[in-house]
Amino acid sequence: MLRAAIVGLGWWGQNLVNAAQGKGEIEFVLGATGTRSKAEEFCRTKGIKLVDQYEEVLADKVIDAVVLATPHSQHGDQVRKAAAAGKHVFVEKPFTLTADDARRAIDATHKAGVVLAVGFNRRFHPNMAELTARVKGGRMGTIHTCIGEQTAYAAYAMQAPGASWRLESEETPAGAMTGIGIHTLDSMIGLFGKVTEAHCIVTRRGAPHIDDTTTVMLKFADGATGVLFCSFTTAPSYRLAVYGTKGLAEIHKASLEEFRFTPVAQAAHAAAPAPEIIHKPGINTLEAELHAFAAAARDRKLETVPLEEVLHGVEAFEAVVKSSKEGRPVKVG
Repeated sequence: MLRAAIVGLGWWGQNLVNAAQGKGEIEFVLGATGTRSKAEEFCRTKGIKLVDQYEEVLADKVIDAVVLATPHSQHGDQVRKAAAAGKHVFVEKPFTLTADDARRAIDATHKAGVVLAVGFNRRFHPNMAELTARVKGGRMGTIHTCIGEQTAYAAYAMQAPGASWRLESEETPAGAMTGIGIHTLDSMIGLFGKVTEAHCIVTRRGAPHIDDTTTVMLKFADGATGVLFCSFTTAPSYRLAVYGTKGLAEIHKASLEEFRFTPVAQAAHAAAPAPEIIHKPGINTLEAELHAFAAAARDRKLETVPLEEVLHGVEAFEAVVKSSKEGRPVKVG
């Protein structure tokens, strides 16, 4: 059993605890947060000892690992401190906000020989694995483009400035990209490899204090293109569609539970064949990623998501942010 501390006990930190506590593999025994009063009751019900400082967590010899659900700008430094203390570390996305910070954090964990896991939980859904296998195995043919759409309604829960660090512009550059679009970017990198260019348009359509709607056009090194759309001021939805010369593959619903593949007709002007549909309901990807983290720590496997792809994702993210500010396409790296 991996004995872990949860650092950051806002709504997402609590979601992580709820996903895995009492289910084997990983047990949260310690917590730290900047808003103690909001977490005390939760920690009592979960049997988690609560402390005030991150340094107290790192000094606790009982703790094998830390799970970071903290402001994005703090991740790099917190990862490096965890590595120096010999703790395995799971960090929520975005991993960091700059590629330089990401490189230094990755180097620190490699030198310390500790596991570094990043919270791209969608990689742990079997339908995402199915899509990846079909793309990489050639069953889709030549890929034309990928379209990723993800929306949510979170902005209206954060009305007043200062109500959440997520309302601070330095923590949420490029609008909805930081909170939810980063998942779609990671999925595309996992499917198609390196991004060479990004062109981002950000607008504020409904949120009272921050930009909320983001559209990004991407070019990949292999010649494929991508379109990424995200917003957190509309009804929740999710769709990832890959268009290839042999068919169209789609993952639907926020739960990723529906996979659909429509093959190309074998004869010109013939009706498209019936789609192949795979349903995989009830998959808790947060539990899956945390169990994978615990297994990696047990087996001394130093990553659960390829860190080369994580680093490139930060490089691509930096280009998206720069493009959103400058209003032009930006090369990656």
